[in-house]
Amino acid sequence: MSSIGERLRAPISRFGSATVLIVGDVMLDQFVVGRVSRISPEAPVPVVMYERDEYRVGGAANVANNVRALGGRAELVGLTGTDGASARLRMLLEQRGIGTAGLVSAADRRTTTKLRVVTDRNQQVARIDYETDQEVQGASEQAVTIQAEMLAQRSQVIVVSDYLKGAVTATLMARVVAAGRARGIPVLVDPKIPHIDYYAGAALVTPNHYEAEIATHMRIRTHEDAVRAAELFRQRARCERVLITRGEHGMCLFDGAEATHFPAVAREVSDVTGAGDTVIATLALGLAAGAGLNDACNLANHAAGVVVAKFGPATLSQQELALAVDGA
Repeated sequence: MSSIGERLRAPISRFGSATVLIVGDVMLDQFVVGRVSRISPEAPVPVVMYERDEYRVGGAANVANNVRALGGRAELVGLTGTDGASARLRMLLEQRGIGTAGLVSAADRRTTTKLRVVTDRNQQVARIDYETDQEVQGASEQAVTIQAEMLAQRSQVIVVSDYLKGAVTATLMARVVAAGRARGIPVLVDPKIPHIDYYAGAALVTPNHYEAEIATHMRIRTHEDAVRAAELFRQRARCERVLITRGEHGMCLFDGAEATHFPAVAREVSDVTGAGDTVIATLALGLAAGAGLNDACNLANHAAGVVVAKFGPATLSQQELALAVDGA
């Protein structure tokens, strides 16, 4: 094992004593799985013969799931309805040992649910979304904010996972940043561009390649383009640092003074769904376990290389991550 691999293994061994608070849009992912053997005579669509249902946690809940899968402690703050999907989501979270005390139920909202019809060969046929995506207001917004401030008191890092489903508001974001500053802990944001003005003061924002292009009105084709985009994004978001995830081109970190590039390490790509959740979860856990920012980014880069070889919003174990960094 190289000296870099040894250095990266050290924070992994401390994941079990680290706590990450995840605030944002929680979701339930439902997969209706079946076999396709013919095309419908009614329309040019495949007929799926039902076999089974599968359920997974998604959105901010998948970030928490990634933290737990890596051995860390995860507290989750978000918004659900009072429907059956909310009950199932809470059950799945509790089964995984994820703290659910911060989940707020609102009778006037649906629990965000993505129902995917897929074949037994993991080919997606259709997706149906159930959601209420208006920004939360009033008592529910206040309740979510209070939960975030309370749970920040026993966390080492805060992650805001914004999917534009209504939980993340300007008020919530400002209070979360203030809570992080008061505690002296970093606030990391997985962003959505319509909310870019909300993220002022965050320690790190992690747009993907396409989000960075949209926010900066520029094409990113080279490392130099990525650095310029990260600089512009940082100025617009008024955050401290930017990490652009660039798929097969790796990641670009810009801290206001210099840029660091992390080359992609994926050997096989099956499905990139949820890879951003894995990146920010691993990054947060690395920082919570005492790693420097560059080492935490390196860990996140290796974690992404593992999960993109899996189907759907996947996770990886502490052992899988340790094996991945052995060759670093």
